[in-house]
Amino acid sequence: MFKRLLPRETSFFDFFEQHSKLSIEVSKELNAIAVNPDELAGRAARIKEIEHEADEITHHCIDALHRTFITPIDRGDIHRLIRRLDDIIDCVDSATQRMILYEIAHIRPEFHKFTEVLIKATTGIDGAIHSLRDLRHGEKAIEKWCTDIYSAEKESDDILRAALAKLFNEEKEAILVLKWKGIFERLEKAADRCEEVANIVEGIVIEAS
Repeated sequence: MFKRLLPRETSFFDFFEQHSKLSIEVSKELNAIAVNPDELAGRAARIKEIEHEADEITHHCIDALHRTFITPIDRGDIHRLIRRLDDIIDCVDSATQRMILYEIAHIRPEFHKFTEVLIKATTGIDGAIHSLRDLRHGEKAIEKWCTDIYSAEKESDDILRAALAKLFNEEKEAILVLKWKGIFERLEKAADRCEEVANIVEGIVIEAS
């Protein structure tokens, strides 16, 4: 009787992996906007759909965390990891919604660089997340994927600095400067959240060793 009262085992790794796949998808949608700006409205709408899907996954994961007695990894790590994964998608959605609001017609080249960096970072996240299922055999792979994520985040910092310098030096219209500054900063924040995910994953590996 007591055994039946215990919460069923929940695969939190499923939630993480579903989320990491969506992170790659939003990054590729963002990249498609950079390649073809005419698709902004349609791609932004798809990104908003993905953001809603990600919110649902996050909700189910946290709900399962509240109902599960024994978890495969630390409860706090589960909560932090799913939240940071969700933040990545939120930042990308925020950037594209700003582009719609600001009626951006021409894409700056730095925007394309950001999208490529985010694809690299989210691909690294997906690889690291999948390696979490078997830490005994996945530790080396996680180290490699996290190195890729840290490299991408550093690259995003460099892109932001160069993009803002070029924007302030070349753009004569003050309003346009403010618009692109907001967009660039949201994208750089998405890369920062990728780095935080890598930090959490590496922390999980250390605790398990």
